[in-house]
Amino acid sequence: MPRHVLTAADLESVAEGAELAITPGTLVTPLAREEAERRRITLRVVEQNSTNRVVAIGSDHGGFELKEKLKGFLRDWGYIVHDLGTDSTDAVDYPDFAEAVANSVARGDAACGVMIDSAGIGSSIAANKVPGIRAALCYDRATARNSREHNNANVLTLGARLISAEAAREILAVFLETPFAGGRHQRRLDKIRALESRFSRPG
Repeated sequence: MPRHVLTAADLESVAEGAELAITPGTLVTPLAREEAERRRITLRVVEQNSTNRVVAIGSDHGGFELKEKLKGFLRDWGYIVHDLGTDSTDAVDYPDFAEAVANSVARGDAACGVMIDSAGIGSSIAANKVPGIRAALCYDRATARNSREHNNANVLTLGARLISAEAAREILAVFLETPFAGGRHQRRLDKIRALESRFSRPG
């Protein structure tokens, strides 16, 4: 696994008092350490074979309350929660947090991500702009299972105003437990990756 560098800028979207999982060998800059200490962010080193238990989660103001509930379920299930904010119901812009969750997954800091806004649609669109991300808006157990089995989705988006907390818990559980089926679906996934490469633009 490549060595990562954690900078103060990487912590901008991490909620105050949150826990951030980093992999062994991650270089933490002095400014990042100071920022983490100032905002009471715990940097937790997890072994490389433990990153499959790390879930990056984020929300905007509309999804904040559901995010807090899902964090509890994830911890009860034995996952390490990487909370990327927001940290209140004050109005914020969902693309900022969707990008933070997607980047965490794309870098390999988390095995998968969860992003919540009021409808889940905007967050799915935003997260899918990050190369390597396959974000799926799911609204029941069937769509959660399909997104993993057929599409190998690595970010789940949810609409807090459209589903109950109990439904969200069930969707999240199915999403985490369902493996990618491979087979004929791998050919289609390869075509999605080819599309992503074809339309990539130099930064």
